[in-house]
Amino acid sequence: MTSEQLFKYFPNLTPLQRQQFEQLPQLYNFWNNQINVISRKDIDELYERHVLHSLGIAKIISFLPGEKVLDVGTGGGFPGIPLAILFPDADFYLVDSIGKKIKVVQEVAATLGLKNVRAANLRAEQVDEKFDYVISRAVTRLGEFYPWVKGKFTKSTKNTFPSGILYLKGGDLEQEIAESGLKVQQFYLKDHFTEAFFETKQVVFVSSKS
Repeated sequence: MTSEQLFKYFPNLTPLQRQQFEQLPQLYNFWNNQINVISRKDIDELYERHVLHSLGIAKIISFLPGEKVLDVGTGGGFPGIPLAILFPDADFYLVDSIGKKIKVVQEVAATLGLKNVRAANLRAEQVDEKFDYVISRAVTRLGEFYPWVKGKFTKSTKNTFPSGILYLKGGDLEQEIAESGLKVQQFYLKDHFTEAFFETKQVVFVSSKS
């Protein structure tokens, strides 16, 4: 996938946003050679498997100016970095328990000039702030993930969704959702993106009041 194919899904980007997205392959190739944060087979598919996948959340919700978003287990910065480019007026806090990954996130954010990104080497349970939304990409099963972030949500938001979790997952989630005991809404990315990679991918929304 090229940057132009990516931009077809998001046609209203500013010149700065386009430039920031275009910088990502070179940046991640450079950092991946220093600190392996993305698997070798995936680095060649960065736009599809990491950037566009992350932006699947933006097909479900638009973060409003001033909203606070926590990215748990961000790894090399996904989904937080692409979403921070897309929503420059929302505030993103990217955390991961592996310090070298956070170093990559900080360097990428600094090079791109992302003023709306903070990053810290923390586990979710150590974060002592409130957020409108928590985002993450298949860090663990939903039933295990929810207790990590329960109690970290703001009381109200003016957005179309109440505060809660937007979780990128793939495959058949029926059993996992049943086990979790949570009320969820499921949004299928194949409804938004035509690439075969998205056939089984979804965004799972869990309200903070679940």
